[in-house]
Amino acid sequence: MSEGGILLVIFGGFFLLIILMTSIKVLREYERAVIFRLGRLVGTKGPGLIFLIPIVDKMVRVSLRIFAMDVPPQDIITRDNVSIKISAVIYFRVMDAAKAIVEVEQYMYATSQLSQTTLRSTCGQMELDDLLAEREKINISLQQHLDAMTEPWGIKISKVEVKNIDLPQEMQRAMAKQAEAERERRAKVINAEGEYQAAQRLTDAAKIIATEPVSLQLRYLQTLREIASENNSTTLFPIPIDFLNAFTKRVGS
Repeated sequence: MSEGGILLVIFGGFFLLIILMTSIKVLREYERAVIFRLGRLVGTKGPGLIFLIPIVDKMVRVSLRIFAMDVPPQDIITRDNVSIKISAVIYFRVMDAAKAIVEVEQYMYATSQLSQTTLRSTCGQMELDDLLAEREKINISLQQHLDAMTEPWGIKISKVEVKNIDLPQEMQRAMAKQAEAERERRAKVINAEGEYQAAQRLTDAAKIIATEPVSLQLRYLQTLREIASENNSTTLFPIPIDFLNAFTKRVGS
């Protein structure tokens, strides 16, 4: 074989190797390939080993894993005219790779912008107390709104979580004062309730003593016993006449 023939064989082999490298692709389990043939969508392939027609077929690789995307803090004015900043995180995945490529340009960027505008519009319709107390309800509402709008793109919003709600310093101080006043109110109510129950018990005890005079004498003896056990000194304690009458009656009989 002449030198020209050898060079032709080497060139042909090198050209065939390039064609094989561009026509054979390997996709992972979580990847799909959106195939365009002469600019027209022909479908999706993968995972595993796929073959492309050189020059004719073009492939766009799409990941089907769940993405976690941060929503930067958004300036929001609530329905009761309080200026706050809210940040969130969304979890989504591509369910239809062909729609994600054909229906929207840069679906990651589009989903990020849509999540920001939806966060502002949804939270702006609520009052501050509702935003602070019903965070789980807000998460569900955001997830439903975003999922409905991204469905034509072949994207599924699986979860939305509000991360931070930043309040102005003036509002934080006002809420701290409100919480302190609420704690003081509860303490006063509990104290008043205790005094009421104690007074009620004393009233019940007085009624029992009024109907049963012997109970007063028993209480008197119990008090003497407590004083004798706690103090070693001599204690002079006056004895009521009613207490002695019980003994005189018993001796006279």
